Amino acid sequence: MTRQSGWHISSYSGVNDNCVEVKVVDADLPGVVRARDSKDIGLPEVRVPAAAWGAFVAYVGRPEV
Repeated sequence: MTRQSGWHISSYSGVNDNCVEVKVVDADLPGVVRARDSKDIGLPEVRVPAAAWGAFVAYVGRPEV
C-alpha cells in the first residue's frame, strides 16, 4: 500500500496495516487532527480538534489504561 504524505500509521498496525493512521498537520485544516482506517483509506475519516486529540493520546498513554 502506498502511503500518502503526512499520514502516520500506528506502530501497532502489524504487517497487514490493520489499524488506524493519523494526519496531525494539514495546511488545509489547521488545528484539526484527521484519523482514518489504514486498511481502507477511502472510508470517511474522523476529524477532531487538535486539543481533543492531545487529551486522548495523553489518556491512552497512561500506564493504568
